[in-house]
Amino acid sequence: MAETKLRGVIAAVATPINEDGSPDTARATKLARHLIDNGCDGLNVLGTTGEATSFSLEERKRVMDAYKSAGLPLDRMMVGTGAAAVADAVALTRYAADLGFAGALVLPPFYYKGVPDDGLVAYIDTIVKATAQKPVPLYLYHYPQQSGLHWHVALVKRLLDTFGSRIVGLKDSSGDMNYAKEAAAISKSFDVFPSTEAVLLEARTGAFAGCISATANLNADLCQLAWAKGDKAAHDAAVTIRKLFDGRPLVSGVKALLSHIHADPALARMKPPLAPFSAGDRAAVVAGYDQVRGKRVA
Repeated sequence: MAETKLRGVIAAVATPINEDGSPDTARATKLARHLIDNGCDGLNVLGTTGEATSFSLEERKRVMDAYKSAGLPLDRMMVGTGAAAVADAVALTRYAADLGFAGALVLPPFYYKGVPDDGLVAYIDTIVKATAQKPVPLYLYHYPQQSGLHWHVALVKRLLDTFGSRIVGLKDSSGDMNYAKEAAAISKSFDVFPSTEAVLLEARTGAFAGCISATANLNADLCQLAWAKGDKAAHDAAVTIRKLFDGRPLVSGVKALLSHIHADPALARMKPPLAPFSAGDRAAVVAGYDQVRGKRVA
């Protein structure tokens, strides 16, 4: 199997929502194109920021189909295919493989807590065997604050020993840089992407494969300057934008700021159970963002 080429600045892209709660595929593909054309090396489609687990299986497939139909470069994208039911994870991962996505990002099954490693290995084993004919690269999605389960380092090593080159990397949204560094040290061919652009200058040295960030929806141009050129001023500006969301709901905040950046109120819509960003938070984040951008332009 060819080695994955996903590296650099990857946005965990938001999924716009229609008034009826269904995915707005026209706006979704327009946003994806904008990000690819303005600083993103790749995209993580239907992740946490993309509200994937709030959508049905068919809705998730519809979003994936729309990306394909729009002629977007799927070879620069990984798509979230993890699900609580292994049959759903299999169906989505197969679908990603058939469409031509560069990788599938797999959450552990997130309802039962305290499951043994053997159970998580069996979950991955089921996905690996079911996609053997079209062996799409698998990325582990480590977000224990949301899933309640850890792809801990010993388990990652076991998965790599068991499934070899099918497991190509990991997205780490835990915020634990020691964990991210330990995971990255397992193998030079194992690509680890922390979930913050704050690591980009360090990643340039080879410590990580890049970042997969929610706020890269908003600052991808700055992130790319940091990643490609080591531009510290751009990096500082990108991190300042990210910090606007400290202590605030990140997913709804990203969508609220997207609606400001693109002058499109519909981009702020949320899929239940997530709620829209508050008016006060929106005003504060918009003012902070405009200040950063104003400084860059001046």
